[in-house]
Amino acid sequence: MKVAFFGSPAFALPVLEAIRSQFEVVLVVAQPDKPVGRGLRLTPPPVAARAAELGLPLAQPVRLRRNAEFGTVLRACGADVAVTCAYGKILPASLLDIPRYGFLNTHTSLLPAYRGAAPIQWALIGGETVTGTTIMQTDPGMDTGPVLLQEQLPIAPQWTSLDLSDALAGQAARLIVTALERLGRGDLTPTPQDNSGASHAPMLVKEDGFVRWTDSAREVVNRSRGVAAWPQTTAFLDGARLKLGGLKMAEGAGQPGEILGVDANGLVIACADGAVGVETVQPETRRAQPAQVWAASAGVEVGACFEVWTPARM
Repeated sequence: MKVAFFGSPAFALPVLEAIRSQFEVVLVVAQPDKPVGRGLRLTPPPVAARAAELGLPLAQPVRLRRNAEFGTVLRACGADVAVTCAYGKILPASLLDIPRYGFLNTHTSLLPAYRGAAPIQWALIGGETVTGTTIMQTDPGMDTGPVLLQEQLPIAPQWTSLDLSDALAGQAARLIVTALERLGRGDLTPTPQDNSGASHAPMLVKEDGFVRWTDSAREVVNRSRGVAAWPQTTAFLDGARLKLGGLKMAEGAGQPGEILGVDANGLVIACADGAVGVETVQPETRRAQPAQVWAASAGVEVGACFEVWTPARM
């Protein structure tokens, strides 16, 4: 089985490694190098860097649509099947039929739930206790193709998006090898998705990290878990933008956003229902510090109130 692999971030590396341990990887496709850091140094995505280390054929097309040159590259590599994992670009229909078995996608949700770019984050924000990995046959839609394999994964209550990403990367790596083995034997049965059960997981924007103090305490904590990697949990006090860390459920009641307590354990802040504890606070352009230390240095006392922010996108 000859495989073309499409992926870009570090999340996709375990999947690439699992595939190449069992099959011949004839082409790796990743997003182009991008400026990174203060020096804006052009840096390859992790999958491209790893492919270069391994000496695997590598392509980094700027675009896929109306790109006849890349279509020629994909045909010439002789792949029997292509696998996508967090590649980051939508595949045009013109590419899907080039490999003999088409494209298989590793999607980190139990489709049809959480179709889209950020299923891990939105599953946590939505308070899910179980998610999983789906291996699907790619079609021209957004994660709408038939399901080939699917496996559940319980979500530990303390997991953030970082923890869940690690767990799902390992699961996806194992499941895609099984799918490719079964594909070669001809015993995979495509199952159409039930579109009536579909939900969506759009790419996160900065505002998705803003605390909604008018939500319940559980919803505030779940959102902080989902945005832990990016854009992180953000709140506003007297016009200052602050990053909050280590959010957890706490006892207390008050006006949404009201600081109910400040002690060595951090802050206690009221939500619409219940309260949350906050361990660290990071002002803009400064490092994170224990919440009690920040409160003392900023002159913030019990009774102060964070701004209640209302999202434009509900």
